[in-house]
Amino acid sequence: MSKIDLRNVHVDFPIYNANAFSLRHSFVKAATGGVLKKRTENSYTVSALKNISFSLEPGDRLGLIGHNGSGKTTLLKLLAGIYAPTAGDVEVVGKVATLFDVLLGTFEEMTGYENLYVSSVLRGKTCAQAKASLEEMGKFTELGDYLHVPMRTYSSGMRLRVGFAVSTEGEPDILLVDEIFGTGDKGFVNKSVERLTALIERAGIFVFSSHSEALVSQLCNKVMILEHGEIKAFGETEEILSLYRGGV
Repeated sequence: MSKIDLRNVHVDFPIYNANAFSLRHSFVKAATGGVLKKRTENSYTVSALKNISFSLEPGDRLGLIGHNGSGKTTLLKLLAGIYAPTAGDVEVVGKVATLFDVLLGTFEEMTGYENLYVSSVLRGKTCAQAKASLEEMGKFTELGDYLHVPMRTYSSGMRLRVGFAVSTEGEPDILLVDEIFGTGDKGFVNKSVERLTALIERAGIFVFSSHSEALVSQLCNKVMILEHGEIKAFGETEEILSLYRGGV
């Protein structure tokens, strides 16, 4: 049974030797989106998330929206266990899969096929399972004979196709996705959305950070607006998107 439950969660990042690096209050606030607090003469704390409380159950598909630096990625990494809360309680139950960096676990000197295989194993598949899914993943990339040559010869879009193909395999209890649809032309993006939709259907809980209202509307039944690390609105998709369009 998958479950996410956050109660009064805060995440702070300390910044040391701030004066030595000539950091200014306005610069740091703009770069992080958080609230800057002075700790000592030469150090600060950025409050990246503040008083975050919400719960998700199986069947929930949550879209995170807000300006750059609003805390969307920080929240995703908190749910993934990459960041620990400074204060509050975080309960995440179930097998978590992330699509933050789809190229994680790929190697430039390996061919596309070799990367599909090795990345599958690194992400938890057995050798037999990785081999069995190799043909299907290769077909999805639409790279043809390029899969037989090293990835160092690929364009950035071709690399992303390989990474996305292997990252969207499996059946997670909780799926966390950061903005990832830069995988190529419109046709392939539509194909990627279809593949991600199938993965979402296999997952118990889905949390998705995006600047695309259309994708959030298509993939999510709940939406959260974040602003400077705080929840400004949380509820049913169309209701919250309407508030967002109105300037909330």
